[in-house]
Formats: sequence, structure tokens, C-alpha cells
Amino acid sequence: MRAASRVFSGLGTTIFTTMSALAAEHGAINLGQGFPDDEGPDDIRAVAAKAIMDGPNQYPPMMGMPQLRRAVAAANKRFYGLDIDWQSEVMVTSGATEALADCLIGLLNPGDEAILIEPAYDSYRPIIEAVGAKVVTVALEPPHWSLPLDGLEAAFSDRTKLILLNSPMNPTGKVFSRAELDAIAALMIRHDAYAVCDEVYEHLVFSGAAHIPLMTLPGMRERCLRIGSAGKTFSLTGWRIGYITGPANLMAPVAKTHQFVTFTTPPPLQLAIAWGLEQDDAYFAQLASSLQAKRDRLAQGLAAAGLDVLPTDGTYFISADFRSLLKNKEGFNGSDDEFCREITVKAKVSAIPVSAFYADPAKAPQHLARFCFCKQDAVLDDASARLKAYAKGQGG
Repeated sequence: MRAASRVFSGLGTTIFTTMSALAAEHGAINLGQGFPDDEGPDDIRAVAAKAIMDGPNQYPPMMGMPQLRRAVAAANKRFYGLDIDWQSEVMVTSGATEALADCLIGLLNPGDEAILIEPAYDSYRPIIEAVGAKVVTVALEPPHWSLPLDGLEAAFSDRTKLILLNSPMNPTGKVFSRAELDAIAALMIRHDAYAVCDEVYEHLVFSGAAHIPLMTLPGMRERCLRIGSAGKTFSLTGWRIGYITGPANLMAPVAKTHQFVTFTTPPPLQLAIAWGLEQDDAYFAQLASSLQAKRDRLAQGLAAAGLDVLPTDGTYFISADFRSLLKNKEGFNGSDDEFCREITVKAKVSAIPVSAFYADPAKAPQHLARFCFCKQDAVLDDASARLKAYAKGQGG
């Protein structure tokens, strides 16, 4: 038999599936996968329910319902001062992962280079490689996840077609600074490159940090495709509603890709998200503040268990250094994968090893675990208590 795709057939079981299965097997609290354990805002779900009964429920326009595309354009103006033509510069997708695929397939050709900043979300690399493009990586430096500017400059070349920028960033919770964005923008202009900007956590920013879309910087308006996610903004991850904003000349090939990937997205859900995006600033602030409180709650619990908590300014995730967690009074000396498996089995709490977000885990930090905090307070408290009891039992 002829071989299937070398890229996708060569992929193993994802770490998320592996750890979730292990958590289920051992009755562990799953803080590995990044989804809330409630059903999302009642008011938005009520709008969707009414829209299902009222219609439309047939194919919507390929680019998305006009109501949602207008709302996305208006949100760009309201939050970031961007003037967007909703008819030619906004498209709705079936989730942000589809949006990423549309952008990467629509822009890249075989032989092009695409820069990834590691640790990186796991879908980026296989999509790029399936197109026949080459991935070039730049690694952030923990614990503050600073961007090495010399390494960034070295990653760019005449073959660089685009850089994929994820801010706020999964898994680190990093929000890129204006200085870092300026450095990226300057290199993009020098090398005539584009940026695909994964900004799905744009409204989940904490502690006074500010999310600055790369698209708002001088010279970037015509070079950036900006991806948003209703699932992340409104804690409705199962709805799979994403949207892309970008200049018309870049949106054209991306839209053609979308046409042959999913074509459309459920219209009642689009109408509900349009309603959500039109709510006042307090609505978005409350969503962020509630998650910030959960971040702080879990951070305190992890620290009480003896872990060193890394800073996180956004997203659903917080990382912790487990080397300080005593085991036989010598610290935990295993890898991050071993640590996450051990706490799943022994502490009954599941997390994700940060090395899983690197192309070569052997070259990644081996002492960090990512925990998800978008869970009920009681769940976070129970997980913290279990980890504290585990640490005490190890001599900590």
C-alpha cells in the first residue's frame, strides 16, 4: 500500500490525549486540557437558542454572517483603533485552529520558511510542514519567557515568508511587550515577511498587562492576519467560532482555502457571538477578572504545595517549576513528562509537560509543568490540596 501523508501519519498521540486518558484511569483532576468546566455565559447561550428556533439554519454566506463580521470589525476599532472593512477584511471560521490552517495554507508555498516561537501550540508545525514549508524556531527564555532578539534576527532570512506570533501565549501566559513587537515588525519589514497572529486569548489578559496586536504597529496593517476566538473570549470552546481579520489581498487566498476546508460555520452560533461582541466594556472586564481570580487561586495553591510558580499575564494557563518540590529531600530530579505522570498517578492531579510544546523535547526545559486554571474554584482548591498532600508525603 502507498504511504499516507508523511507529516500526519508520523504524528503520535498528542500529550493532551495521553494525559487525559491517564487522568481518567486514575481518577485524577484534569488540569491538563484547556477548557472551562462550566457551560459559558447564560445570556449568550440564550441568544443562540432563540436564533436556532428563529433561523436561519441553512448555509450562511461563505465569509460568515454579516452581523458577526460587522461586530468583529467594530471590535477591532473599539479595542485597538483599527479601521476594518467588514466585507473584504473579516472572515468567520469553524474555530481558530481552522483559521490557522486557512492562513498557513493560503500563504505558504513549498520551500518557504515560517518562524515559530517556542514553546508553541502543537498544531502549528504539522500544518506548515504539510504545505511543504520549513519551520525555523526561536526559543523563549524562562522563567520570564523573554524573547532573545539575537536569536530572532538569526531566524529571519530571505526565505522567510511569515512568522507565527501567539500573544497572549499558550502555554506560557506571556503577553509580548511593545519592544518585542517593534523588533519583530522591523525584521518583517526588512525581510518582506508576513505575520499570522494567533490572538485567541486577546481578552483574557491580567494584572494590568496590555495586549497589543502586532497589526496596530506602523507598517504592519498590510502584513498581518489576526485570529480571534469566540470560544476563548466567551468560554464557549465547543462552539468552534473563530475569525480572521486582515488586508483584502491576503484574505483572498485565505478565504479560498476556507471555502474548501469547512466552507461555513453554524449561523445561530455566529449570531450569538455577534451579540456578545457588542456588549459593553464591563462585560469583557468581568470575564477577564473572573479568570484572573482563578489564576491567583491556583497560583497560591501550587506555591503552598512547594512549587515555584512562573508569572502569567494571560490565557487559561500557569506554569510551575517543580524542582523545588522535595522528593526524598533531594528535589524531583525526573523530566517534566515523568513529573506529570507521577502527579497524575500519585497526587491525582494531571498537568502537561511544557517540553511537549517544543519540536525537540530533548532541547526543551525539563522542569516545568503547565496547569489549567479555568475550572470551578472547588476543583482548583481540591487539586491544590492533593498536590500539597503529595508533596508532604515526598518529604517536602
